[in-house]
Amino acid sequence: MQDKLFSLPVVTQISPYLTQRQIGELPAIVVSHPKVRAAITLQGAHLIAWQPSGEKPVLWLSDKSLFAPGKAIRGGVPICWPWFGPAGEPAHGFARVQPWKLTAHDENEEGVMLTLVLESNPQTLKLWPHEFTLIARFRLGQHCEIELEAYGDFEATAALHSYFTVSDINGVEVSGLGNSYIDKVNNGEVASSDGKQRYPGRIDRIFTAAEDCSVINDTAGERQIEVYHHHHSDVVTWNPGVELSCSMTDMANEGYKTMVCVETARISKPLRSAGEKPARLATTFRLKKKAAASDNVNG
Repeated sequence: MQDKLFSLPVVTQISPYLTQRQIGELPAIVVSHPKVRAAITLQGAHLIAWQPSGEKPVLWLSDKSLFAPGKAIRGGVPICWPWFGPAGEPAHGFARVQPWKLTAHDENEEGVMLTLVLESNPQTLKLWPHEFTLIARFRLGQHCEIELEAYGDFEATAALHSYFTVSDINGVEVSGLGNSYIDKVNNGEVASSDGKQRYPGRIDRIFTAAEDCSVINDTAGERQIEVYHHHHSDVVTWNPGVELSCSMTDMANEGYKTMVCVETARISKPLRSAGEKPARLATTFRLKKKAAASDNVNG
């Protein structure tokens, strides 16, 4: 799926490294830079690809995902706002299915920077009675930085719902998650943890005392993905497991085997915006290759 994104016909050449293309029924900004390849759909300001030069794709994107107006995309980094989960309709908020505007872009030898904006409109006001301006900034290069900034007078819950590609979920362990979590699979039970998570089946947990960095250890893929959390109160990790994966129309039956979600979130402590003081939520992704076994043997 990801390779197809970069071979789609160019609709508009925005700059030397940026083009607008059409993915299904959705317009997208595609980044082709010496240091990075990436793609963001204008619906949802949704980052669906990030791949530093010389690396395999970092973000997971379902081969069966719908690219249609008003339909959520399965994979990448959905922006869940102004609520997380089933607190309203649509689930995970409306920001990920609303059309955003590209308002600024810049580029240099290290990568590109994009700014997208969503403002309250008659449709959002029917769903949520607050006026707002929501800004998403992306810095894409060897690292990936996403910052969400919300202006208005309200409280909101939110998450940067990041899906990462892994070689085999059975060999994945995520560390740095803290010692307490809410188990959404087990009726919201509060439980304790050693700060590490493996995925023997369906996992859906909100860690409420996570560290500022979670590390995805992908044993089979021989790499680590560092996920830094900024302005967060929680970190969510999710894998649907086999049964839920088979029941989802926008995920292949075995899709769960090659993905894991590690999400920077504000759930237990909502974001508060007031006047000229915005609320913020941000995340940074960094790749770290694991040393091969032979590299650690003397002689």
